[in-house]
Amino acid sequence: MPHTVVDYTADLHDLAALVAGRANTEDVLDRALGALTALIPHDLAVVFRLDGARLRAVAATGSLASPQVRAHNLDLARYPTIRRALELRIPIALAEHNHAGEEGDPFDGLLDFPHGHACMVVPLFAGDKSLGIITMDGRGCGMYPPEHVRLAGVYGQLVSLALLLADQASLLDRYRHQLKEQNQLLTEETGGAAIACRRLEASRSPRMAEVVRLAQQVAPAALPVLIRGETGTGKEVLAHAIHGWSPRVDGPFVKLNCSAIPENLVESELFGHVKGSFSGADRDRRGRFVTANGGTLLLDEIGDMPLAAQAKLLRVLQEGTFEPVGADRTVRVDVRVIAATHVDLEKAVAAGRFRQDLYYRLAVFPLRIPPLRERPEDIVPIALEALDAESARSRRGPWTLPAETRTVMERAPWPGNVRELVNALERATILQRTGPLSVTHLGLLGQGGSPATPPPSVSAVVAAERLPTFEENERRYFATVLEHVGGKLYGDDGAAVIVDLPPTTLRSRLVKLGLR
Repeated sequence: MPHTVVDYTADLHDLAALVAGRANTEDVLDRALGALTALIPHDLAVVFRLDGARLRAVAATGSLASPQVRAHNLDLARYPTIRRALELRIPIALAEHNHAGEEGDPFDGLLDFPHGHACMVVPLFAGDKSLGIITMDGRGCGMYPPEHVRLAGVYGQLVSLALLLADQASLLDRYRHQLKEQNQLLTEETGGAAIACRRLEASRSPRMAEVVRLAQQVAPAALPVLIRGETGTGKEVLAHAIHGWSPRVDGPFVKLNCSAIPENLVESELFGHVKGSFSGADRDRRGRFVTANGGTLLLDEIGDMPLAAQAKLLRVLQEGTFEPVGADRTVRVDVRVIAATHVDLEKAVAAGRFRQDLYYRLAVFPLRIPPLRERPEDIVPIALEALDAESARSRRGPWTLPAETRTVMERAPWPGNVRELVNALERATILQRTGPLSVTHLGLLGQGGSPATPPPSVSAVVAAERLPTFEENERRYFATVLEHVGGKLYGDDGAAVIVDLPPTTLRSRLVKLGLR
């Protein structure tokens, strides 16, 4: 039925609303094709987005629309008329001779249109950027009239602008999400002291409460503090809290993991260097001590610090001065040093790996964090906080811990302490998208609250059964992740985010592993 001018005005007004709105790309395409149905008669309308040298169908409407049509792709090199429409940026109504030659019809082999059927290509572009095309096809023979071609050109410009804005909105949302995560990391770094103080003060363990009391007593002083404890007990959290309870709370909190820095670079990291002091030193560099001036410096895994750096560290602790690597000038700083380690420093001193004078200087006020098995009262609160944080970060969940799960968790040994507990929870949230987490999800099945049986040796396992290969373990892991996300690779809740791989890399690896 022919449209009146009033009808066109109303339909184009709806299209203009797309441009002004903040809909995502999928919504724009759905609403745009819905408006097109009322504007120009057709049996099939398809939106193709330009992807390199190919056109990829992303939306379709009309009586001939089907899943096969929506998955259709076109090689741009095979269709000179489509290329001409994109280059000239004008809609083209195709005549019978366009389909009769080598070019053929874009839907040949997929749909059985009669020769000479109505067909039109509408380019989508914005500025100097080509976005794709819209194809319109009808079963009836004859070309689209000029008024429909002109109307399609106006329509295409509006849809192009709406698509461009929708793409930009999606990009901004992605950047906004990344910025939110970066801000969260910054908050944890700069506001970590306040968070650490709250966590420790909320501890339900009497043994941990005693550690907190001693830490609050030493915090106002400028003395070095030595924090000892097993791996994963939260030594860095306690260091943050001491900084938060101290008069230096408004100053910087800087940390250095001594075991993560090559031995020949530890001095440069701590004390800085001048340009040309060694190969690769192409500029002056401030060290961690200068960065931490007026605040606190955490030296994690202090037991792994080289002896040469230990001598310079002792001087800083005693005099507050040092020379950057390659410099002949003395730098004075005011830094409170907190050292942390899981190794036995007394044995390291006896073995000659750690300076005795530095040990006594650091151990003026030692604090020992009890392992998680010695403070079971804290296990469930720590787990609930970790689940809340995972839900906020991944926008999945929420999860709960049933009474049976809590009981087993409190009786489990947790040799890896808080770090092992958090890792077990992260693994469980992959297996269980939301809701209650069982002991099976946490890998605690069979413990039942009884003392843990020591794990068998590797040789015993090999004797009992063949160990899975790395590829088998990798395939099992990816299969679990894919099941968890319902096969989705892309997006904030897709598999690529969970496994921390680019989607294209993940797809290639899945194909290699035989996973689709």
